Amino acid sequence: MTRKTVVDIEIDRLTNSIINALSGDVFDTEFHKVSKKEIKKKDWIFDWHLELEKKESEVYKMTIKDNVNIIQGLISITFIPDEKYVFINIVENAKFNRGKDKIYIGVGGNLFAFACKKSMELGFEGYVGFVAKTSLISYYGETLGAEIGLGQRMGISAEAAKKLVNQYFKN
Repeated sequence: MTRKTVVDIEIDRLTNSIINALSGDVFDTEFHKVSKKEIKKKDWIFDWHLELEKKESEVYKMTIKDNVNIIQGLISITFIPDEKYVFINIVENAKFNRGKDKIYIGVGGNLFAFACKKSMELGFEGYVGFVAKTSLISYYGETLGAEIGLGQRMGISAEAAKKLVNQYFKN
């Protein structure tokens, strides 16, 4: 499978769910499939409407539990059953969760943990693949436990996936 998009998201800190940067309050998150009408193009770097049109992709929004109208982040994944892993096509923090004035910490890690959880649910043992921006390869290795594959391809093993899922999802 050839992908043109590279993953370029900050993993500011591995947290328990997401944390309000000002108050320190912790909020549990939920993931739901997202529709075009829920995504305002001007609020995102990537064109998520195009991603939603791809038949092989599933796009999910991450929200705070019981507050499904405010999208904290988005992730597009593809299931690769022949090779038993989930591929992350695109992942993005909401604009208010980027940079030094972000509202919530832990969004990026939570999005990756969701992909790992989905992989486990599908019987793929948590294996996840993605293509990383070259300058972030070692960063994703350190923060997520991802391993370098061929070129910019990276993978999250079953062991690293279990750690991420246990970090973000209590159940």
